[in-house]
Amino acid sequence: MTLNVALFYHSLVSDWNHGNAHFLRGIASELMSRGHTVRIFEPEGNWSRENLVRDYGPEAIDRFHDAFPRLRSETYSPDAVGLDDVLDPCDLVLVHEWSDPKLVGRIGEYRNLRSDVRVLFHDTHHRAITAPADLEAFDLSNYDGVLAYGASLAEAYRARGWGRQVHVWHEAADTRVFYPRPSSRKAGDVVWIGNWGDEERTEELREFLLRPAKALRFNAKVHGVRYPEYALSELADAGITYGGWIPNFEVPELFARYRATVHVPRRPYVEQLRGIPTIRPFEALACGIPLVSSYWNDSEALFRPGQDFLVARNGAEMQRHIADVLADESLAAALARSGLETIRARHTCAHRVDELEAIYRQMQPAAYDDLAEPAVVGEVQA
Repeated sequence: MTLNVALFYHSLVSDWNHGNAHFLRGIASELMSRGHTVRIFEPEGNWSRENLVRDYGPEAIDRFHDAFPRLRSETYSPDAVGLDDVLDPCDLVLVHEWSDPKLVGRIGEYRNLRSDVRVLFHDTHHRAITAPADLEAFDLSNYDGVLAYGASLAEAYRARGWGRQVHVWHEAADTRVFYPRPSSRKAGDVVWIGNWGDEERTEELREFLLRPAKALRFNAKVHGVRYPEYALSELADAGITYGGWIPNFEVPELFARYRATVHVPRRPYVEQLRGIPTIRPFEALACGIPLVSSYWNDSEALFRPGQDFLVARNGAEMQRHIADVLADESLAAALARSGLETIRARHTCAHRVDELEAIYRQMQPAAYDDLAEPAVVGEVQA
């Protein structure tokens, strides 16, 4: 079975404050490797690409194309894209949550006219829980289903009657890019990859990264974007070097030069969206670097906490775990080995494409007259 697949996402070429690009690249690469025809569409002038070029110039886009020579995206205007030309050959269409609501609706209307295509809405964010009013503009009544990147998010869609079939589709590591790299000499002790962002984990970063670094005085470095001046000052005070943006495909080489990394999930994923770690732990474990994470509820048993990585419920535990990993080479090696084993067994983009193909096969295309009552986002069905 080979498919014609169209993917509508915010950006393929830019990962500036846009973690979904990581997963998209891996999924597209895996689909193509299996003989599927893949077209990827991103809106012209999108926020992530514009910020990347503003901060790092067009050379940053060239670096992406050098790293992924087979991956290309097509830019479009949401108001002007000709869907008949784009979608007529398609068997499967994925539309990401960070898409223009009008485009989402137009693709749904197109689905009404064709009973042989499957159209899925893909959600990899927390606003369905934290800001459901933001999703009221989306009309999913004509979509075949929803791909939610965690069971807790899927539960929210089902409870509100958003979408016909809701499938759990976690993110995963692109193991074409994320795998252990040899390194004869370490550049430092701890590295963290992440954005300061919009105050969703400011206090958590202070507790689980800055204070342990200041107390233990280990050699640490941080890469990411959207760091205000006060954040840069706090990093410096903790003795942490700030490295700015790094292309995601260069992170494996960076991990190889450090002895450990940490994961500090954003507050909504800890408090309201259990079971969703976001993509960073998948990528870190795939690279074979020991990981220490602040607590999140692994309600879906994705990993083996305490074996694949260490878990810290407070800053004191984080400090103790990092000290142990840096001091005990056998502990560090065991964590790296176990985490890598779990990724390779369960959490690669190849596993996710297996799941996507299975979802496609089980969805029976319905004629327009057979479609269920509209399930418009924002309407709660009793």
